[in-house]
Amino acid sequence: MFSESDSVNYVLSKGPVQNVFRTGEFHDWGMDLKDVAGRIKILDTTLRDGEQSPGVSISVHEKIRIASLLESAGVDVIEAGFPIASDAEKHAVSQINSVISKSEVCGLARCTGKDIEAVMGTGVKRVHLFIATSDIHMRHKLKMDRSQVIESISKSVDSVASRGVKVEFSCEDATRSNMDFLKEAFKTARDSGASVLNIPDTVGALSPTAMMHIVKEIRGATSTEISVHCHNDFGLATANTLFGIMGGATQAHVTVNGIGERAGNASLEEVVVGIESFLSSGTGMSKEKLWELSKEVSSVTGMAVQQNKAIVGENAYAHEAGIHVHGIVNEVSTYEPIDPAVVGTERRIVVGKHSGVNSIRWIMERNGIEADLETAREILREVKKIREGGTRVDEGKVVEMFQEYAKIGGN
Repeated sequence: MFSESDSVNYVLSKGPVQNVFRTGEFHDWGMDLKDVAGRIKILDTTLRDGEQSPGVSISVHEKIRIASLLESAGVDVIEAGFPIASDAEKHAVSQINSVISKSEVCGLARCTGKDIEAVMGTGVKRVHLFIATSDIHMRHKLKMDRSQVIESISKSVDSVASRGVKVEFSCEDATRSNMDFLKEAFKTARDSGASVLNIPDTVGALSPTAMMHIVKEIRGATSTEISVHCHNDFGLATANTLFGIMGGATQAHVTVNGIGERAGNASLEEVVVGIESFLSSGTGMSKEKLWELSKEVSSVTGMAVQQNKAIVGENAYAHEAGIHVHGIVNEVSTYEPIDPAVVGTERRIVVGKHSGVNSIRWIMERNGIEADLETAREILREVKKIREGGTRVDEGKVVEMFQEYAKIGGN
């Protein structure tokens, strides 16, 4: 009765996906969405940008545990921290680098000598260098003109690359920078030895189509691997990341649960499932580890995951309304576009004032209890009375109510 279909699904009329979506036909409705060939790399910056969430501090032991989970899940690059920030931060990056072997470990540094020496002292083989290129940042923060910024990029990238360390370079506030100057800055980084060029939407100020346009422009000007780093100030971080990939980016910066400065970053779980669902591409990640990762990061940081958050929210695979549960009982794809098992969890049927008799029968069957329709209806009536009084009713309570009902009926 509750079996699930194993049919191959087709999303946006672009081809088969990896059992993320349920059975059903999805259409692009005339939109010209680009297929993305090959595997998209994932750089997770939970331990650096994520820890910059106001009020969050993660110990070395906790960072190592999260890094190990990220590695187990198949993340390509782990940005472990910002070594110049403190001796403890530098030690944490060094420790993570010593225990992680499958994922690349990366450290962040500004284009300054002190930052570079701090990150090089951790032993990492990949350094993420950055400097701001927008007029507002150069004028009010750096107190530098464009020529000085270009000189700093050239000198800093060469300093790291000449030591045989891989360089990823970011133009901070790239999406509010002058396009001609942005191209010049990225070309300078490329010519000085950077092998990955990252485009940060530092204040989340772009629309998805604008992000696609910028990626196409920079990729066309540099012919170098492009990455995107999107913030969520307008709630568009995941969309901007996917559109950046559609524009030609082959790496995405993410954080678990989307944590980070202000409104956070593109969410690891949303981006990974989005790539593998909509873009006919893959990430190579073990998606069944996403739920565990989400819970661990939430626990360590003290940042609760909103219940209705996509992919990893407690309500993402929960159903209460009678109409919805009736649909789920007959065919899960009616109201469940993503198989919860894909991300390492299971569906929940919640009983309450909106429930129908199918919710009660589902719980009974799940617990190996045979109950006739009238019994289920009677229990449902009692559940609704309890809920209307403000008391929550969980699955165990429903089973307990049936046992009491059966005892009374037996007498």
